[in-house]
Amino acid sequence: MTTAGHKTIKLLLAEDNPLVRELIVKGLEPFCQVEVSTDGADALLKVVDTPPDVILCDYKMPGLDGRQLFEKLRARESTRHIPFLFMASRPDIEERLRPLVDGVEDFIPKPFLIKDLVRITKKVVDRLHLEKLQKKASRPGVIQGRLEEMSMIDLMQSLEMGQKSCRLIVQSGGAQGELYFADAANASTRTTTTRNTTGLLMEAMRLMDEANRDTVETQ
Repeated sequence: MTTAGHKTIKLLLAEDNPLVRELIVKGLEPFCQVEVSTDGADALLKVVDTPPDVILCDYKMPGLDGRQLFEKLRARESTRHIPFLFMASRPDIEERLRPLVDGVEDFIPKPFLIKDLVRITKKVVDRLHLEKLQKKASRPGVIQGRLEEMSMIDLMQSLEMGQKSCRLIVQSGGAQGELYFADAANASTRTTTTRNTTGLLMEAMRLMDEANRDTVETQ
């Protein structure tokens, strides 16, 4: 899968533990630009100077902790819109962070597996990338792009998460396919499904395997 398009999304990682910081950077670098801060005060300066698209922040840091960073950025008009993801222990999430609903995309309980953190963060990155494509659209409501910018799986999952109603046209060479999401489908003339995106993609891969197997057998 090519992820070059996701490099348009800039993520600021605020984490004081160097080992954890290095592992997170390695996990996220294929999907977005990652800038690091070693504490809350450094993160505050960097965000105010050059606001990122999203912030992934540890709660417990020396000096300015994650919640204080969140509140200071929410108090500024230029930074209050930036989506936040918090890494924290379950007790801290429930007792200290859960009330911060507005502006917090998700809470990542510690300890965590890097693959789980990447999965959760990537959902936000994918959505932000889709929103950037919408802003660049040449016509209102019409988005055009290449699958090198955002894979079919990422695109479909982002549409599902955003509960978008739309028509998705996919072209390759002279072939063209159309997918209708939500109430855009017309059941009388088009095949409909109640599968979620994961189920639909698994069925597509099964059909592709069958087609490839049939091709091999007939050669």
